Amino acid sequence: MLAPLKVHSAQRAADEAVRIANEAAAARGAFTIALSGGSTPKSLYKLLAENPALRNSLPWDKMKVFFGDERHVGPGHADSNFQMASDTMFSKVPLQPRQIHRIKGEYPDTAQAAAEYEATIQREFGLKAGEFPRFDLVLLGMGSEGHTLSLFPGTKAVHETQRIVTRNWVGKLYTERITLTAPAANNAANIIFMIAGADKTCALKAVLEGPHEPEQLPAQMIQPSNGKLSWLVDQAAGSMLLKEILQ
Repeated sequence: MLAPLKVHSAQRAADEAVRIANEAAAARGAFTIALSGGSTPKSLYKLLAENPALRNSLPWDKMKVFFGDERHVGPGHADSNFQMASDTMFSKVPLQPRQIHRIKGEYPDTAQAAAEYEATIQREFGLKAGEFPRFDLVLLGMGSEGHTLSLFPGTKAVHETQRIVTRNWVGKLYTERITLTAPAANNAANIIFMIAGADKTCALKAVLEGPHEPEQLPAQMIQPSNGKLSWLVDQAAGSMLLKEILQ
């Protein structure tokens, strides 16, 4: 589970994203990325869109953009992960609509949204039945109780091993979510957690230094089978960790 820790910064995450994107585009002619929702990635998306050096370094025409999860809301809603990414990045960069694959969170039936999104991933990656996609990069955050994607403690999606995408009832929020499963994320070539804020301190220590209890701490489920896992952690979130945070 443990991976080298680095001090969190949007610039560091952006540099990694640009490197991975260009390596993938050079090797295969395409770069696939699954974006994270939440507040932490906003600064990254803004930087990629507005910093001239970074913006001009990305192979935008080679990108296929996906999402790790989505709330049960439609585009335009303040809680929509797609809307956040659209406002901070998509509206400012040369991505075509056909390159962006969002989750239809506006569907009344989240099972339909999950099934359609899984079918989209299967089509875009050319997958056979039972295969998982290999994203070049999956960006992840973590909640203050140790959830990641929309894999919340004690929910059914934590136990899903066959599906790429599933719906998940989150009782504490009284809502449903649509999310990539842990096996789908773990097949990625690169996974980057971006963790910021003092409210993540206890959960981060438990995830990285506590016993392996993924039912309570779903972020512990993220262990790529054949890929690189990185944690970008700010000083506030990492203040309780015993291990040194690398600069």
